[in-house]
Amino acid sequence: MSSDGLKLATYEWGDEDAPVVLVVHGFASSATLNFFRTGWTRDLTRAGFRVIGLDQRGHGSSDKPHDPSFYSLDRLVDDVLNVLDTYLIDEAHYVGYSLGARVGWQVALEMPDRITRAVLGGIPDGQPLTRFRTDQALDFLEKGEPVTDGITAAYLTMASAMPNNDLAALVALVRGMRGGIEPSPDNPPTVPVLFATGSEDAIIARSRLLADATPRGRFCTIPGRHHFNAPTSRQFRDAAVEYLGEPKPAVD
Repeated sequence: MSSDGLKLATYEWGDEDAPVVLVVHGFASSATLNFFRTGWTRDLTRAGFRVIGLDQRGHGSSDKPHDPSFYSLDRLVDDVLNVLDTYLIDEAHYVGYSLGARVGWQVALEMPDRITRAVLGGIPDGQPLTRFRTDQALDFLEKGEPVTDGITAAYLTMASAMPNNDLAALVALVRGMRGGIEPSPDNPPTVPVLFATGSEDAIIARSRLLADATPRGRFCTIPGRHHFNAPTSRQFRDAAVEYLGEPKPAVD
């Protein structure tokens, strides 16, 4: 359960005594879609990790309120804390993609004592889904009016193709996160972070800015991938697994 009374779906793979990796998916996806079906959980458990997956609120099998006030970044970060506490995990690695990476950035900032190192894929410097036209999305959902904005239409089409997605909840999430906390090069996390972004992703330059500003940051280009298909990249998985398996860094 979340602090504000929502049911959150979680998943577990691997040996319960192994080091923990918490995986957090992107917008309009789920733990199973982003990480199980793409081979992440297989590769991480083979590397000796215990993997815990979270369906973020509004996604997968978790509760999906339609009220934007349920979707501030603070609430998404608090969900991660609740999962760690529920599983009695004092320390974990974190892997997040897109929305999950934005949440992970803030988790790493606020909980450096709980996050050993992080992999943040497809993270932009700036507001999430800034070009998403929530007015057109709401008109489409409520009145059936066509969506003329290409970016908004692409996101809605992608979201509609995923099993169990609730478009009204996803639009509420975009509305709820607007105007909230943003990743900024001026205030990076101090924990070690591997940033990874597709070579064909329009946000790659901004992702590099965040990596360059992070004291223990490292950047990895995912060759030939754009924002929507980067999680399926074997090169991305291999780089992440290798990074998470590195020895724990010494404390400065």
